[in-house]
Amino acid sequence: MALIRGNALGESIDAAYGLRSNLQRHVVSIVSQAELWVLADRYHWSDAKRDALKLMFDNLVVLSVDGQALIDAYVQVSRADANWPEGARNMGKNDIWIAATAVNAGLPLLTTDKDFRFLHDNLLQVLWIDPELKNHSIN
Repeated sequence: MALIRGNALGESIDAAYGLRSNLQRHVVSIVSQAELWVLADRYHWSDAKRDALKLMFDNLVVLSVDGQALIDAYVQVSRADANWPEGARNMGKNDIWIAATAVNAGLPLLTTDKDFRFLHDNLLQVLWIDPELKNHSIN
């Protein structure tokens, strides 16, 4: 979302991870894609902002929600959520699908959402970016 906004956070993320210039294509869950299009609709994004969103997705590999391995990963993430030692986290179902997609693909999850942090080094690598940092450095 920060990339679409074109703000300092988006520029920092792009600089750190090369999302726009990397020769390797990055991946995104179709669930994240759907969530962003819902936001575009809900908040009546301009045509220019929707075009930027479309261009971003055109340059990413979109991973669908499909197959037994992904279902197994969904069960793993859901179990980790329910059995967290400090009590169930009650992740949203879309967040579980997003995390399961990363687990299934064997890829790190890049996010500004704190809800995924408890999964770091448990089921997957979570690269959390603090959107509140004034210098927008990447953690």
